[in-house]
Amino acid sequence: MNAQCVSHSPGLRAWLGLLVVLGPVLLVAMDGSVLFLAMTEISEALSPTAGQALWILDAYGFAVGSLLVAFGNIGDRYGRLKLLMTGTAVFGAASAGAAFAPGPELLIAFRALMGVAGATLLPSALAVLSELFPDPRHRARAIGIFAATFAAGFAIGPVVGGQLLNGFWWGSVFLLNLPVVVLFLALAPVLLREVRTARTGRVDVLSVALSAAGILLTVYAVKQAAAEGVTAAPVAAGAVGVVALGWFTRRQLRLEHPLIDLGLFRDRVFTIAAVTGLLPLAAWSAMAYLGGIYLQSVLGLTVLDAALVALPGAAVLTVTCVVTPALVARTGTRAAFISCHVFIAAGLFLLLLTGVSGGVGWYVASTVVAGLGYGISFSVVADTVVAAVPAERAGSAAAIAETSNEIGNALGIALLGSLAALVFRLQGPGVAGTLNETLRVPGLTAAVIGDAKSAFVTGLHIAALIGGILHVALGVFALRHLPRASTSTDDAGPGTGSLAGNTAEAGSVR
Repeated sequence: MNAQCVSHSPGLRAWLGLLVVLGPVLLVAMDGSVLFLAMTEISEALSPTAGQALWILDAYGFAVGSLLVAFGNIGDRYGRLKLLMTGTAVFGAASAGAAFAPGPELLIAFRALMGVAGATLLPSALAVLSELFPDPRHRARAIGIFAATFAAGFAIGPVVGGQLLNGFWWGSVFLLNLPVVVLFLALAPVLLREVRTARTGRVDVLSVALSAAGILLTVYAVKQAAAEGVTAAPVAAGAVGVVALGWFTRRQLRLEHPLIDLGLFRDRVFTIAAVTGLLPLAAWSAMAYLGGIYLQSVLGLTVLDAALVALPGAAVLTVTCVVTPALVARTGTRAAFISCHVFIAAGLFLLLLTGVSGGVGWYVASTVVAGLGYGISFSVVADTVVAAVPAERAGSAAAIAETSNEIGNALGIALLGSLAALVFRLQGPGVAGTLNETLRVPGLTAAVIGDAKSAFVTGLHIAALIGGILHVALGVFALRHLPRASTSTDDAGPGTGSLAGNTAEAGSVR
């Protein structure tokens, strides 16, 4: 028996391999949020328009979300480690380009390229871990660490960005990626092995193009209408985007090997979990972005002080993500889903108490309370999605869960951020399209500055109110429609993250 235990125990190579894999995972998560506190300095240095500022933030998330499933399929066919190495190298090169981008257009382009590379990393990293930890119990523990690292990356991104900006220029938030990239490329060939599967079918290129074009054109229309008003260009782009998404949906229903298995949404538990993967990320990203502007441009905090203000919420989110699997084992997934929406809604509603002249305490309270809900949702969504479907469809389910997270992260800024921009355009002094642009105009009177700050706070409040209402609605829906016996821990074990789906497809090790 002792010999059997020893044979299944992971060795030093496995744990070192896990540590190496966590580097790119942390970078992918952090780069989804690291610019939230940096946007004020980027706006001063590059003077982007309102639409460009949103795209600087969103291009990364939309590229990741649009291509995540496609690259998961490509990795299955051609090799996960090969794709992981290539993606990490491109990610590093794009990070260097973004750091020295001379204008907003090139910064957006490099951010998009970082997103394309980032889409190769998550599914490939999970599959590679399945080779390092063949024993299910140890693998579950490793994926729990993986999931906590990913959630922590989202949470600490703004804090890390703020700390760097306190001593360096805005490009330093991208150069931070390079040492991790170099270390991974040096150690991965030694510690990791190739993983591939004998998947049937092929990657449907038209589906990839339709999903990416549909998402980008639809969001472009929303952004432009909010920033510049309703004109022919955004209306036409929005119409084309909606048609593309409709075509994509119909194509998935007819393909023998669809990019996304839409039939999974017939299960209400799966649907609620997938939507929960999207909505909390949308609320979190929007409030982190708008909150960074509020702390610096409205209240006048330095970037370092703003980073410190964000720290309690980030700490609560990370700790909650780690301890949630053990709590879910006792209370069940249904209670976790309901409570996560209650906490997030309560935290968002606390933002309504912030004002132009003060509100740091209310902001911290908001991030701490909402952080409890975010941590719960990040921890339980993937397990629930995978447990809700048959084992042979677990791979598709896990891919949808990961995609919903990335799309939610980008949609929060795109939709709620655009809503706040629209409110500012309608209620602001009319000097410029954003608060930061307005404050850079010379010779403004105190009254104009006050009106601009008040309009921004109103936009922040409306975005928080809408986000809170959506979470209340989803929480009520979960209360009424999730079965009381629903629990992911019965099937996957606590803390398994997206393991079940990716392990089901991991295939043979070469």
